[in-house]
Amino acid sequence: MFSSHSAPRGVLSVTVVEARNLKKEDFAGHNDPYVELWFDKEYKQRSETVHDTENPVWNQTFTFNIEEGSSWHKLYFKVVDKDKVDDDKIGEGHLDVADAFKGQPVDTWAKLPAKLGLSSHGEVHFSVQFSAQ
Repeated sequence: MFSSHSAPRGVLSVTVVEARNLKKEDFAGHNDPYVELWFDKEYKQRSETVHDTENPVWNQTFTFNIEEGSSWHKLYFKVVDKDKVDDDKIGEGHLDVADAFKGQPVDTWAKLPAKLGLSSHGEVHFSVQFSAQ
């Protein structure tokens, strides 16, 4: 059908459901996390900020137009703590969405690995579906 690195034309819908056990970035209080998503750094999408929690629930869906033959199969994401002055990165990772292009919905928790991958800064729940056009 399709190679694992080539997509049909369509729309990829990515729902950022929730996160759990996010590493606290604030010395006092809790995180105010949001998520950035992208295939290409030129076009990032961003969730709303959820205030005062290490276990946020977003339930926000983002769409990405996919061109036929696209080699995009890794969705990159970053979880950030919103601050008044400088935002702090909690963690980042990527999600392989190749199965979604084959018609198999992806519903998974993606870890936010710490440096060297020895521990975790939490994890994010994603639900991904693809609609061919």
